[in-house]
Amino acid sequence: MEATGTDEVEKIKSKFMSAWHNMKYSWVLKTKTYFSRNSPVFLLGKCYHFKTDESGELSTDGSNFDKINTEISGNVEEFRKDFISRIWLTYREEFPQIKGSVLTTDCGWGCTLRTGQMLLAQGLMLHFLGRAFGLHQLIEYGKKSGKIAGDWYGPAVVAHILRKAVEEARDPELQGVTVYVAQDCTVYSSDVIDRQCSCMGSGKADTKAVIILVPVRLGGERTNMDYLEFVKGILSLEYCVGIIGGKPKQSYYFAGFQDDSLIYMDPHYCQSFVDVSIKDFPLESFHCPSPKKMSFKKMDPSCTIGFYCRTVQDFEKASEEITKMLKSSSKEKYPLFTFVKGHSRDYDFASSPLHEENDLFSEDEKKRLKRFSTEEFVLL
Repeated sequence: MEATGTDEVEKIKSKFMSAWHNMKYSWVLKTKTYFSRNSPVFLLGKCYHFKTDESGELSTDGSNFDKINTEISGNVEEFRKDFISRIWLTYREEFPQIKGSVLTTDCGWGCTLRTGQMLLAQGLMLHFLGRAFGLHQLIEYGKKSGKIAGDWYGPAVVAHILRKAVEEARDPELQGVTVYVAQDCTVYSSDVIDRQCSCMGSGKADTKAVIILVPVRLGGERTNMDYLEFVKGILSLEYCVGIIGGKPKQSYYFAGFQDDSLIYMDPHYCQSFVDVSIKDFPLESFHCPSPKKMSFKKMDPSCTIGFYCRTVQDFEKASEEITKMLKSSSKEKYPLFTFVKGHSRDYDFASSPLHEENDLFSEDEKKRLKRFSTEEFVLL
């Protein structure tokens, strides 16, 4: 009876918190984001110029287009359309109850999963304009790493959950893409290429595309400003699909920058559940109407950087470009992360073994995920 009473209290507490978060995140203060006319704006490898002879700023809603010439206003509109076209995934309410809980919303705890979905969606859009993986499915993989619905997730943990979700996907259209997560800030080239070429045994000539996720830390308790130019350089690359990051306790999806400010999409907005299984489901709530900017120095140091390479040749070219960028931007003896020739096993690191379907994470992976969750990584 005592256990039953405790369960009822937890259910009531959970429902109360869900109701509070729904109310809290359903209210959104609409604000304009202003961009300088004199600095280029980068959005996942694309560069836009708003430069004019006049000084001042441009608002993202286009309300002051009449003050600038036709060519510049066209560039602003092109940027705005590009940003709006990106997949925006936010908190949702009134979706089917999450298995093993009484939750019908992810308000207050699912923001890093949402930014992870946005990064993955960008990679899949580049691959074949596919749809993002659902929150319920990602939570099921999270359970294998010791997480339950309602727990906070760090950028590194989400990277491994995304990898498992894609790895276990049974949709034939997803067999042409794989996800690789860097080990201890190291990308092992042969491991990546093996993943891309794993389909060769079936007799097919085409290799898989790969989404590379690199969990990193941009400083100690606060972000080190020495990494600013590197982050800007990364977001300028055509291979980049964004960064899972944010401020302490709040996860954002970073997709671009202007000057020393990052451009991002914010998942902290509660919207109603949309059943994407029905034909012609509404798309409006999956596109952010206006970008937001945040000073780089406010960024939490814990983040995960994402890249997309369609072919082995793309990967080799990307690794070469990123390595040059890492060397030129590093003021310390060791770069933020590295690309290394060979396999991880060549450096005395155990390769991820194959597992049974009921045990999606090995004991080594579980320990690694637990370390990411409880030690140096700040949970977002």
